[in-house]
Amino acid sequence: MEQLEGLAPMILFLVLMVAAIYFLMIRPQRKRQKEQQELLERIRSGEKVITSSGIYGQVESVSEDTVVLKVESGATIRVAKSSVVAKQVK
Repeated sequence: MEQLEGLAPMILFLVLMVAAIYFLMIRPQRKRQKEQQELLERIRSGEKVITSSGIYGQVESVSEDTVVLKVESGATIRVAKSSVVAKQVK
């Protein structure tokens, strides 16, 4: 019985550590991934977006894996759809 009394605080500490790691690291990461996935699914022609490399452009067309952006100079570039990280705030 004395051994169990000595293990109880250690087990409680481990459970609390696992819970803290989940709520401070894993849960927020999953939320960001879900938001990114929703953004990529909702991209439409005409929207202004920002890529992970800092390119600002207007969406010309969207395919399954790529997005064609029209940049300020009027040129169009094809980028990976996954590189779009945000909609441009006006």
